[in-house]
Amino acid sequence: MEQQRPLLYLMLAFMAFMIWSTWSQRNAPQPIPQQQTTQGNGSNQQLDVPQAGGLPAVAASGVPNTTGVDAQSIRVKTDVLDLEISLTGGSILEADLLTYPVSLEELDNPVRILDKNKQYAAQSGLINVTKSADDAPNHYALFTAEKEEFVMEGDTLVVPLTWMNEKGLNVVKTYTFTRGKFLIDVQQTLNNQSGTVWSGNQYQQLTHGDNDTGGGFGLTSVSFVGGAYYNGKYTKVKLSEFEDTDVSEQIKGGWAAMLEHYFLSAWIPGPDAKNNYYTKFIGDRNSRIIGLTSPTLSVPNGEAGQFNSQFYVGPKTQKNLIKMSPGLDLTVDYGLFSFVSKPIFWVMNKIQSVVSNWGWTIILMTLTLKILFFYPSAISYRSMAKMKKLSPKLKELAEKHKDNPQAKQKATMEFYKKEKINPLGGCLPILIQMPVFMGLYWVLLESVELRQAPWIMWFHDLSVMDPYYVLPLLMGLSMYIQQRLNPPAVSDPMQQKIFQFLPVVFTVMFLFFPAGLVLYWVVNNVLSIIQQYVITKKIMGDTAPVLN
Repeated sequence: MEQQRPLLYLMLAFMAFMIWSTWSQRNAPQPIPQQQTTQGNGSNQQLDVPQAGGLPAVAASGVPNTTGVDAQSIRVKTDVLDLEISLTGGSILEADLLTYPVSLEELDNPVRILDKNKQYAAQSGLINVTKSADDAPNHYALFTAEKEEFVMEGDTLVVPLTWMNEKGLNVVKTYTFTRGKFLIDVQQTLNNQSGTVWSGNQYQQLTHGDNDTGGGFGLTSVSFVGGAYYNGKYTKVKLSEFEDTDVSEQIKGGWAAMLEHYFLSAWIPGPDAKNNYYTKFIGDRNSRIIGLTSPTLSVPNGEAGQFNSQFYVGPKTQKNLIKMSPGLDLTVDYGLFSFVSKPIFWVMNKIQSVVSNWGWTIILMTLTLKILFFYPSAISYRSMAKMKKLSPKLKELAEKHKDNPQAKQKATMEFYKKEKINPLGGCLPILIQMPVFMGLYWVLLESVELRQAPWIMWFHDLSVMDPYYVLPLLMGLSMYIQQRLNPPAVSDPMQQKIFQFLPVVFTVMFLFFPAGLVLYWVVNNVLSIIQQYVITKKIMGDTAPVLN
């Protein structure tokens, strides 16, 4: 039985890792409160305006002076979004997701993605190669709107913002919203009546001034908070890394985004043009910026030119992200266990489309996995049942060679070979279950589809712990029954006591795990108990006791 010590070590290591992870999440350092900054006057005010055509950033000349307080803004409300858009630059300052409450206890309090209190905003504008701010409205320019509030009544809502100068340039920035969608069409149309050719670029960027990088050091701190862009490869930039990161890359298509747990905001240009992607850090504002500038557009006098793109602010719903832009679905980041989590979610999503309940989906997925791994599990259970049946002979061998450990080891291994027993067979179910367990953990942690997903009775949110601890207690009971079905994993009395105590420790640990994860473990244990009981009963015989 000494060969089964690796099973003990494996379970102890897993237990220690998960306890440490849970502890680290609950004792994570709180984010440093963000000190609100104001924008100064002069050229420093516009350090966050990108360059046009390789020229220095435009100066402040001719741009209306704002001191960090928006003189005026408008509200835009659709069936899924509630936005505050500043008339200074037409920047989106706040974005509330009306169909995603902060919690089930605060159903009237929607999740806020863009947040002016965190200096987290979506900015866009035009930059002119002449270096004159008078010739292009950046995100400091004053726009006008037809009214202060726009409310969706039909299937679409069009919100035009207008800027013009004395030289005959007119720019209309238009946001077009579609019912039921978090994806916004953004168009900037420049009408040139200036008497000369206008040449310049569009820029679009996300700025974030919060210090919260997600918190925690353990397993549950995997949820990434920061910037990301796509150049054929998914690249992330943590908020804490912006100061030391200087991205400047020409990319065809792609996107630039700010990510947080379950949600993201992203600028998505057209798929064909080559855009310059960049990051920037402005220390005196504690501002982190990720964005892109378009290719240069020339608009002859008397004509109009357009810049078209899309802006997404909403949940990381995978089926929608895949359709919007290549690589955008990678923002659902399962980390090291993506190779397990992605197929698990794919299977679960297919089942969910039929049963329309994530709790039953988890149960049916567990049953599917159990069928898939039925044969290797059966081999393991047969090995353990044989070992249990032949344990008296093993004790005789141990007694016979009690004074000669080497002879005892050799005789035991010969006995295993003769009886076709794999002494490590008991590890196989655990080894199979661990990757699936970890993969499902990340699915529950990262998939917005399972956020606040109900099951039955008091299970209103499978992504949080069971409030009455019923599932963890059932898990502990099922683990205890499984132990009784197995032969003693080790012969050392102290190690046997540790094994016997494991169901209690795991029960306590699972009290704080997501209910959906514990549900998977309970169902898997019950199915394993049934399979193991039938196999053990068959090998042991009808008269022999099955439980230890």
